[in-house]
Amino acid sequence: MRMDDLQGKRVPTGVVTMAHGGGGSAMRNLIESMVVPAFDNPLLAGLEDQARVPLAELIAHGDRLAFTTDSYVVTPMSFPGGDIGKLAVCGTVNDLAVSGALPLYLSCGLVIEEGLEMAQLGMIIDSIAQHARAAGVSVVTGDTKVVERGAADKLFINTAGIGVIPARVNISASRAQPGDVVLFSGSLGDHGVAILLARNELALDAPVVSDCQPLHGLVAAMIAACPDIHCLRDATRGGVATVLNEFATSSGVGIRLREAAVPVNETVRGACEILGLDPLYLANEGKLVAVVPAAHAEAVLTAMRAHPAGRDAAIVGEITQEPSGRVILSTAFGGDRVVDMLVGEQLPRIC
Repeated sequence: MRMDDLQGKRVPTGVVTMAHGGGGSAMRNLIESMVVPAFDNPLLAGLEDQARVPLAELIAHGDRLAFTTDSYVVTPMSFPGGDIGKLAVCGTVNDLAVSGALPLYLSCGLVIEEGLEMAQLGMIIDSIAQHARAAGVSVVTGDTKVVERGAADKLFINTAGIGVIPARVNISASRAQPGDVVLFSGSLGDHGVAILLARNELALDAPVVSDCQPLHGLVAAMIAACPDIHCLRDATRGGVATVLNEFATSSGVGIRLREAAVPVNETVRGACEILGLDPLYLANEGKLVAVVPAAHAEAVLTAMRAHPAGRDAAIVGEITQEPSGRVILSTAFGGDRVVDMLVGEQLPRIC
């Protein structure tokens, strides 16, 4: 296996072969030349089969551990606004953040298709490292597997994340109460439409960039404005419609949205009209749904709009007593329609 010097690192050239997943010298060379330098930190340096995290570091941040995992299978691997590596970091950070947790540590599992170019793999690994550093988290353990040609789509990534929830923060899908206010952190559907454009499935003059971004800073600002946030969720697959239905079911309440208040980018809105898609169901990778007490809604909205990840935040509805377990949209034409849970899928392989 030949090695080239790239920005001061000795990295493999060519393509990934089955030997790179065989547990021998080729796999060791791959890990030591590409993975370890990118993710370099004291917890990873020992290359043990597990990361050993001092409990004192966790206890210093709160009184409960938040633990999550997710897998990423997006195609194409790179798209306007991000790539599968950025997606893996932001998605897992956000799953921790919406519990109110401070994200701290990630694992990274790579399932690589035989034949993937080393240059592409290196670009994604560097993207994971870059966005993990930007989010203030460390990749402390991981795994690499190689599968035969045709058994995967170039690269799949699994990440698990650990964070710590501060004392007295209690965010849950079951805490929505009648009278609460519903907020969205920004325009809907940008990620889903960006993926469509990247696949050349839709010709539009104006570009759409994925909203892929970490949300823990935004959540921290919201909690500072209102420590008693009732519900938070990042709206990924299934969109905000699915999130709101989960809130309504878990809390035994109704939710009423105002269509005119829902923020949607005009290009995204146009794409949805052309394709018959509903922005409420489109995937987002950097937007959240919040339910807060009405008395704190304006303070939370102000805090959200002051943060780059929430500058287009809006109050979009309220929690009602009835109909229990239902989400109702008040349309721009003065009528009502039921917003059900997504059935099937609008767009495949988006995250």
